[in-house]
Amino acid sequence: MTYKKEYLEAFLKQQGQLFDEPVAETIEEADEFLDECMAYVAANYKEVKAYFEENGADTSEMDREELLSQAEVFRMPDGKYLIVEG
Repeated sequence: MTYKKEYLEAFLKQQGQLFDEPVAETIEEADEFLDECMAYVAANYKEVKAYFEENGADTSEMDREELLSQAEVFRMPDGKYLIVEG
C-alpha cells in the first residue's frame, strides 16, 4: 500500500468532488488508482500552491480558500492535502 489507509478511506468518500462516477470502490482499488495517477500528498497550503505552480497553473489570482477548494485537492483527516489529477 502506497498511501496511508486513512487517506485511501477519505479519497473513497470524497472522490465524487472530482469524478462523476466512482473510480474506486475498495481500499485496494483506491491505492492502485492513486498510485497510477501519481497523486501527491502536500503537507500544507504552501506545498499545494507550489505543486500547482510547478505544473503550470497560474495561482496569482487565487486566494487560499479558492486554491484549496479546487476539485483536485482533497483535505485529509490529519490536515494534509491529497492532490489528484483527474
